[in-house]
Amino acid sequence: MIKVVTSAERHTSNREWIHSEFSFSFADYDDPSNAHFGVLLAHNDNELKPEQGMHEHPHHDLEIVTYVVSGVLKHQDDLGNHADLQAGSVQMMSAGTGINHSETNPSSGTNVRFLQIWLLPEQPGMPPKWDARFFPPELKLNHLLPVASGSGAQGALQLGQDATIYLSVLQTNRELRYPQQEERRTHIYVISGNLEITCSDGVFQLQEGDAARIRKNCDMTLKGISSEGNAEFILIDLP
Repeated sequence: MIKVVTSAERHTSNREWIHSEFSFSFADYDDPSNAHFGVLLAHNDNELKPEQGMHEHPHHDLEIVTYVVSGVLKHQDDLGNHADLQAGSVQMMSAGTGINHSETNPSSGTNVRFLQIWLLPEQPGMPPKWDARFFPPELKLNHLLPVASGSGAQGALQLGQDATIYLSVLQTNRELRYPQQEERRTHIYVISGNLEITCSDGVFQLQEGDAARIRKNCDMTLKGISSEGNAEFILIDLP
């Protein structure tokens, strides 16, 4: 079973300092019928203006994954970690028993766009930890690249949940196969370009900001169909 959620169906939060598109209930958006997809609680597409940010604030018992699409995102936390995350970087923060952090845009003239994903941890009450890694564009080209995983995928950041997050950039007319298992869920979100998903339910064409939520067995073919440029997307395998 596949459900397509269009860009227009997301909740828009437009503040003076940040523009956000929420795929699930978050902050001022409260919809009990759209609170989560399995252990996936939040999937936000944010654009933060220059010299703005979220000042230090706490989290606990969350697996928070951030992907910087463009610009630079500055991270600091009370574990002593600090980093300027360039476009192509993925940050993994296991909040565990508690972590305080801030996220800001250090640029004086360029917005930073980043995706932020919240998942429930497999085990609550674990010690907090943080890690980040830059993934070169060529590793994602016409390939599903695991960037965060609880299954020990090689090269991926360690995730405290039985889930795997993949990034991919598909050139036009290039295809990937993704055989989803019966007991798993899959969340696909188009970051830019146009993507075609073919499975037993039919053929679905997605554009930037569209998402697909897939349950049960669905042997998928993913195809780049952009008339200009490539299709960049994120795929999350979930229990």
